[in-house]
Amino acid sequence: MAEERKLARTVMVQGTASDVGKSMLTAAFCRIFTEDGWRMAPFKSQNMSLNSYVTPDGKEIGRAQGVQADACRIPATTDMNPILLKPSGDRTSQVVVHGKPLRDYDAYEYREHYLPKAESIVKQSLLRLRQTSDIVVMEGAGSPAEVNLRDRDIVNMRAAAWADAPVILAADIDRGGVFASIVGTMDILSPEERDRVKGFIINKFRGDVSLLRPGLDWLEERTGKPVLGVIPFLADIGLEEEDSAGWKERERTRLALRDNGREDMLDIAVIRFSRISNFSDFDAFRGEPDVRIRYVATVEDLGRPDAVILPGTKNTMEDLQAIRSSGLEQKLLEYAAGGGHIAGICGGYQILGFALSDPFGVESGGIARIERGLALLPIETVFLREKRTVRVAGHFAGWEKEGGQTAIPIEGYEIHMGETKLSDDSVRPFCVAEYGMTPLLEGVSLHRGRIWGTYVHGVFDNDEFRRHWLNRLRARNGWHPEESVYRYKEKREAAFDRLAAHVRSHADMDAIRHIVGI
Repeated sequence: MAEERKLARTVMVQGTASDVGKSMLTAAFCRIFTEDGWRMAPFKSQNMSLNSYVTPDGKEIGRAQGVQADACRIPATTDMNPILLKPSGDRTSQVVVHGKPLRDYDAYEYREHYLPKAESIVKQSLLRLRQTSDIVVMEGAGSPAEVNLRDRDIVNMRAAAWADAPVILAADIDRGGVFASIVGTMDILSPEERDRVKGFIINKFRGDVSLLRPGLDWLEERTGKPVLGVIPFLADIGLEEEDSAGWKERERTRLALRDNGREDMLDIAVIRFSRISNFSDFDAFRGEPDVRIRYVATVEDLGRPDAVILPGTKNTMEDLQAIRSSGLEQKLLEYAAGGGHIAGICGGYQILGFALSDPFGVESGGIARIERGLALLPIETVFLREKRTVRVAGHFAGWEKEGGQTAIPIEGYEIHMGETKLSDDSVRPFCVAEYGMTPLLEGVSLHRGRIWGTYVHGVFDNDEFRRHWLNRLRARNGWHPEESVYRYKEKREAAFDRLAAHVRSHADMDAIRHIVGI
């Protein structure tokens, strides 16, 4: 009889607050232990994010767990993030369970009626991961010290107890009050929870660590727990952020770094929807030396960019109304009439069409609704109850109205509730997409590619297409084309190695291995 395999060891990264670096620390540990030869898996029982990831089998999970799976060099599965919350309003979220939408819940209803059912889903997913891995690195959410959530917790200390996971508590020194946040968190935890915490990591440090030493000594004496590392701030890591809090800080850093004195910088404006989703679509631009990305929410900020991109959004109707009431709609129409370049991705693609219809109230709280779009593309969208999540591979169809197709490959993924149909079959598609073995025309390209839209997220991750589009913008300005020197996927893999080396050199990895039990 075959010997029963032992369950994987576990370790959990929790934080004193949101955006202290839990996701990146988890990714770093995933890559470090993978490099050390262990079979790894990430896990976060419940994630709240609009920046999602599609698994190879066409399911939707939080992007952070997709990134962490990539750090482990394994395919992502829904067991790594069995429950995903996608905010659609201030108090309402779409609940995605094992990669498929369940329904919308308001905060109270979710806490009182769904969380008790979620516990078994979380435990089953965690068990499956532990049966096929050597180590599972778990990630908490927010803070374990939220006393109002403790009795229904499925993502912090109760989840750690289910896996018997030692906890490393991370805190962000960059936002101030790091010692108070750690001590305050520890004081609020129960004695059993405090025992589970094995040490602290102070993240995003800037300065001379010797000046911090008296505080570290005080913290260790005050809590009886070791400081396992002081991790210096790592600018522009090169990996996707989970939420917009980290994204906004990264954009400030990036714009400061991008002042390189070039006169031929392309100015690309991305409309900053209030429910912007999958903003990682634009991460690949960070490696292009001739591009400056701006995120625009007001008429005054738009200016006259070389191109405007309407990104994805979790609530297309709401964000369409927002740009209409802000005056941005009229500015975009004037920009397009003046020869401006506009691209739309997913929700942004839908907004560029003639009409958006929500007969089942999918985006409108159960109320049927119809809105006119910007009417820049000959499409109409109907929102359906079923969400489409699928990986896409194919090729770009070219800009010209006539002529053969180009050979530029396109890969990405779709995540959307709407079904979009052409009202003019004579227009050129954006790409020829292959869904399995079935090639289909996807998206729309109009005015020789000056205005185009697609459902394919990650389209700019394709190096050849991204540079092809940028060079068209350069040509419009009378500038010479740039060579394609940036390889996004190669740089992304190098970013994992850089992150892992950075954490290795500033954390006590021997102590952390001991905590894990290896």
